[in-house]
Amino acid sequence: MAKTVHFLPDDVEATVEEGENLLNVAANAGVYIHAFCGGEGVCGKCKVKIEQGEVAATQATQLKSAEIEQGFRLACQSKVVTDLVVKIPETIRKDGKKLKRKPKTTRAISARSLDDLIGSWDVEPLVEKRFFALSRPTIEDNVSDLQRLTRAISKGCPECQTPSYDHPELLQELPFVMRKANWEVTAILLRGKRVEEPDRIIAVGPGETTSALYGLAVDIGTTTVCGVLIDLNTGEVIAEASEYNGQIQYGEDVISRIIYSQRPGGLEALQQKVVRTINNVIETVCNKVSIVHENISYILAAGNTTMSHLLLGLNPKFIREAPYTPTCNQYPVTKATDIGISAHPSVRLFLYPSVASYVGGDITSGVHACLMHKSPELTLFIDIGTNGEIVIGNQEWMVCAACSAGPAFEGGGIKHGMRAASGAIENFHIEPVTLDPMIITINLTKPQGICGSGLISIVAELLEVGVIDQQGKFNRNLGHPRIREGYDGYEYVLAWAKDSALDEDIVITEVDMDNLMRAKGAMYAGYQTLLESVSMTFTDLDRVILAGNFGNYIDLEQAISIGLLPDIERDKFYYLGNASLLGAQISIIDHKRFLERTAVSRLMTNMELSESPNFMDHYMAALFLPHTDMSLFPTVKKKLAESNTKFL
Repeated sequence: MAKTVHFLPDDVEATVEEGENLLNVAANAGVYIHAFCGGEGVCGKCKVKIEQGEVAATQATQLKSAEIEQGFRLACQSKVVTDLVVKIPETIRKDGKKLKRKPKTTRAISARSLDDLIGSWDVEPLVEKRFFALSRPTIEDNVSDLQRLTRAISKGCPECQTPSYDHPELLQELPFVMRKANWEVTAILLRGKRVEEPDRIIAVGPGETTSALYGLAVDIGTTTVCGVLIDLNTGEVIAEASEYNGQIQYGEDVISRIIYSQRPGGLEALQQKVVRTINNVIETVCNKVSIVHENISYILAAGNTTMSHLLLGLNPKFIREAPYTPTCNQYPVTKATDIGISAHPSVRLFLYPSVASYVGGDITSGVHACLMHKSPELTLFIDIGTNGEIVIGNQEWMVCAACSAGPAFEGGGIKHGMRAASGAIENFHIEPVTLDPMIITINLTKPQGICGSGLISIVAELLEVGVIDQQGKFNRNLGHPRIREGYDGYEYVLAWAKDSALDEDIVITEVDMDNLMRAKGAMYAGYQTLLESVSMTFTDLDRVILAGNFGNYIDLEQAISIGLLPDIERDKFYYLGNASLLGAQISIIDHKRFLERTAVSRLMTNMELSESPNFMDHYMAALFLPHTDMSLFPTVKKKLAESNTKFL
């Protein structure tokens, strides 16, 4: 249930769900509260007074009993129970004057209903179960067992072609299953295109089991494999799981894995690792709902081109060699057990088609999910990761490209970078006068490092208060103890050793900033280059859709401030989440949506950015915060000017 939190003296109001952590609420509302320990509750700095309302708070040893009686609580240890009025103690400067507070402008990417983006779908999966109480054979009716079954199936759909079958195992088992089940059996059918193509019988089992019909949607990410188990009778997701892709030990990016695949036994090892990861996901989701993996009747996966090749055991060698040609873009239907996936022997594995070497099925699935191929609105679709994929277009045309953003957005190449895991700094604010940090970590534990969203937040904040200039260099004249010269050059101390989980200072360095600027510069240059290729600019866009789990934690204003996203009307931005998994999920539930996936991929025309002479020019211009051309970022220019930043 939604609750209102009113912060004083900032006079900021936020609407949140019951149970939200109060420190997170403040951070997301742009309200600064001293917080050094990430939210673990050990520094005692995030002291607030609950003027009205009720919070659920854990016991804090940093608070005196008298303070507790007066209504003081630690924000990081408090959860919203009712509507609240929260007073933040005013900070007194060294000169004895009160520190004036000014809330920061924050904005989450649109949390509007996704209905406009993903449309509706029917619960009409590609596979279905039908129960048959068959007549026993007699001398007068002694047709074959298979004919007896197909006859019963055809009665249910007279206009359909006679169903087919395509594997001998079915016939080997069929007579014994029928007789053991006393001629009461459930058939699993793979839908055809009705008149154009007959349904296929893929399995027959004893008894009435139509209520147990499950499908598995899988996103095969370079870093993480995610899966959702779906009840295909209702269309509901009943379990989900994720696990790090086991291929990581052979390299964190696709290029490293392509190189490893060329070693003796390398391709087989990579295939086995991703199959094992998928099997672990299957085991987890099945255990959650107490079913066996044989109950899964249908698997649909989406992954980038390299991941799809490695899963099927296809050699990806030529993906990384000019002119960058994969073995195929349309993947064959495969029996899941043939490549080692834990499933019933009849289960088919379907893969979303790719477009090019570096625009894969995960992007096709995302574009398909948000119905770009059916929308008249000019859309910029962005999936940010080590390889950033971009699609621009509408129902009439689409162009796409991939650019190597590097690992910075996933914590790579950053001194204290880490993936988005417990202890990673994911949100950051800075007090503009004292320059003290407000640190929020994942799971509110002691900080261990910086994840991608935290990196964006930190750099944007440091820029706004003038701690760094637009070249990502620290202001050497501030004379603050957190700004110092370290082993890798100048740095800002985010958390002192006593407040961190590493027993060392956690810092952000100028080298880190350089790596971020290269990553965001590649993405922004990609947007510009694609738009130019179709004689358009950012002002022509009707909407921007940000996909990927990473985007869930990005503050829109901060992402624009550093030049990662274009400075256009904020209500044009949407967040889609794991679009790859969403597309697969929808297609599993509705076979009509499923049949569109190939047409979507064929509507997309790939552009190789490395071959575009304009891309490098745009990239070099984007190696600045937010950009060398500030006319592209009018709101950021205004904000920096209002903050008295001296580096314009």
